Amino acid sequence: MLRNGLQPNNFTFPFVIKACIKSSMTHFAILIHTHVVKYGFEYDCYIQSSLIRLYADGKDLDSARQLFDMCSERDIVSWNSMLGGFVKCGDIERARAVFDRMVNRDVISWNTIINGYGILGRIEEAESFFNEMPEKNVVSWNSMLAGYVKCGNVELALKLFREMPCRDVVSWNAMLACYAQSGKSNEALALFDEMQTTNIVPTEATFVSLLSACGHLGALDQALSLHSYIIDYKIEINFIVGTALVDMYAKCGSISRASEVFYSMDSKDVLTWNTIITGMAMHGCASSAQRLFREMQEDGVAPNDITLVAMLTAYRHSGMTEEGQRLLACMSCTYGIDPKVEHYGCVIDLLARAGRLEEALDLIGTMPMEPNASVWAALLGGCRIYANAEVGERVGKRLINLQPQHSGRYILLSNIYAAAKRWDDARKVRNLMKTKGVAKVPGVSVIELKGIVYRFVAGDWSHPESSYIYDKLRELSTRLKTTTEYLPDTEQTLCDIEEEEKEYALSVHSEKLAIAYGFLHLGTEEVIRIVKNLRVCRDCHHFIKLVSRIYGREIVVRDRNRFHHFKDGECSCLDFW
Repeated sequence: MLRNGLQPNNFTFPFVIKACIKSSMTHFAILIHTHVVKYGFEYDCYIQSSLIRLYADGKDLDSARQLFDMCSERDIVSWNSMLGGFVKCGDIERARAVFDRMVNRDVISWNTIINGYGILGRIEEAESFFNEMPEKNVVSWNSMLAGYVKCGNVELALKLFREMPCRDVVSWNAMLACYAQSGKSNEALALFDEMQTTNIVPTEATFVSLLSACGHLGALDQALSLHSYIIDYKIEINFIVGTALVDMYAKCGSISRASEVFYSMDSKDVLTWNTIITGMAMHGCASSAQRLFREMQEDGVAPNDITLVAMLTAYRHSGMTEEGQRLLACMSCTYGIDPKVEHYGCVIDLLARAGRLEEALDLIGTMPMEPNASVWAALLGGCRIYANAEVGERVGKRLINLQPQHSGRYILLSNIYAAAKRWDDARKVRNLMKTKGVAKVPGVSVIELKGIVYRFVAGDWSHPESSYIYDKLRELSTRLKTTTEYLPDTEQTLCDIEEEEKEYALSVHSEKLAIAYGFLHLGTEEVIRIVKNLRVCRDCHHFIKLVSRIYGREIVVRDRNRFHHFKDGECSCLDFW
């Protein structure tokens, strides 16, 4: 227009400024502002309104406020722009002051202030404004819903979601995110099934939440279905969706599919590289993690502190103590990253698992920061493995003081006492748990069959096929005892009870029940995949190794720390976990 010698007027600039805002081209819009002054339109109320929105959206509130003060006539857009600017900057008090000064408010004004309080987690104030609104639209409901999601209040979020007179894709995505972030993965997948009965078309955000939920469950069949949906709905596999797919497949036990997705991606950011390296670490593939670490740097992507945690985790799961110590020592000079408590924690855990408890203690003493509970827990785990009651007692008591409501700390210390036959001390710790009202987290194992996830706890009889499950488990145990030298590792049941009772306690662990159920319903060539919320015990680990050899079955178990791939009587962890 300018090249053709045509002079812009007061109608021209609002359109150009709006285009800049929509395109996030703030630097270009500032040049447009100079033309506004040049052509003498700086006092035009419509142009001023557009410029206020420009600077407010860009969080340049000083410039926005100057223009706002210059306005002789302030329209609702100017007021809403100032209100939105303060909300974006997290200055809710000044946003509230603008809102209170507004003589006329539209639905955007109300939605903005509700959203501001919701973002900050001040849900009561958000509710107060929501209830006062003279008129609500779907954005109003979504703003309130987002507030509940931010606070992790699943019950109120679901109640509001069900009450909504009209829902758009933002509403569904918010509720899916709420379920996924709260660990309610089954509910998220069920909600997606419900969403598909509507005319709402899923978006990228829909699938990112679903992929997270599926990864949490470790349900590979559902993971494959979701990947198919993404292709069917023509969702672009950008670095956001691609990274979520890599993470999901890694957590569902298929590191090969995770690698396929990773190498098929055109663009990868540092999060994508971190995700695949973390996946390799979880599966005990330290050499693959090292190769990816090199490729990452060759690709021009600089490692960050999370990358180095992933690499140290890979070394930790493979017992590579020298490599772990070397990486910790060179972090600052080679990568310009000062070690954080998480990096020290990985190496301390690595040393403790290798039985080098004195070195682990020395490293704790040299840390430039105060060791946290995870660091002490890593050392305590080593004390449990190597039956070091002396150090374990000191560390365990320290941990209980740091985390008095964490049941695992009491149980580990109690087990250390029990292994040393200090039954009175073990009972005191268990009694202290009861006194403080600390409940033990039950061991839970899940198995997916034909897209349905089944849940088992130790000694569980709630399943309608329980009698068949226990019969199959007895059959497995009997065959192991008659064809191998398998004997239940009763040292894992650290209570002052009879040997027979100890054997029974071990025989009904949740992962064994889940495996028996897999034997009942899966074909002989199908992989049995189990997800457990706690660390797999030594007896169960040995039991599964023998089952994989005697029955020629591949069994994959994801416990709290890592994956175990059992095949032909061997485990991918090489008995180091």
